[in-house]
Amino acid sequence: MKFQWSLLFGLIFAIIIALFAIYNVDTVPVNYVFGTAQWPLILVILGSALLGALLSGSVAIYRSFILSRQVKHLEKDIEKKDATIGVLQNEVVAYKEKPVEFFEEPVTVKDENSTI
Repeated sequence: MKFQWSLLFGLIFAIIIALFAIYNVDTVPVNYVFGTAQWPLILVILGSALLGALLSGSVAIYRSFILSRQVKHLEKDIEKKDATIGVLQNEVVAYKEKPVEFFEEPVTVKDENSTI
């Protein structure tokens, strides 16, 4: 649903830009580093809009690529930690099932004050 709203707003925005460009067909000077040229205003407006869309689209694609790499890295970390948790849980189960061994000879505690 969010994509449909974005598409609708994008189309409305494109129509507004196209109408604005159609009403502005006069030629305007475009200054370059190497000189100037006379271009119709419609081409300047549409060209600027196209360059802006390309720039923002490429930034969005780059950000999506970085985020997908982060997700893959974090998923690998989760797999490693899940494996570690499984090993530790197996150790806990093994210690619970292991019978308790008692000492055969009594353990004596040496008192610090005694001279034995």
